[in-house]
Amino acid sequence: MKQKATPGHVGDWIEAHYMGGGQPRRGQIVDVLGAGSHEHYRVRWTDDRESIFRADGTYIRPAKPRPRR
Repeated sequence: MKQKATPGHVGDWIEAHYMGGGQPRRGQIVDVLGAGSHEHYRVRWTDDRESIFRADGTYIRPAKPRPRR
């Protein structure tokens, strides 16, 4: 069963893993764009570059714990 992706928030970290292996790319979300199934992010990567990124197949690590609903 496919797991529903956790939405990201400004300040959260993204770890993008590549299908071919290698080190994951890490970046911090600086803006959330779109909504629902069209949510994507402006990310500042650890090399100080920024890009628009759709988070399919990535891990989003919250910047700080969020209250449970």
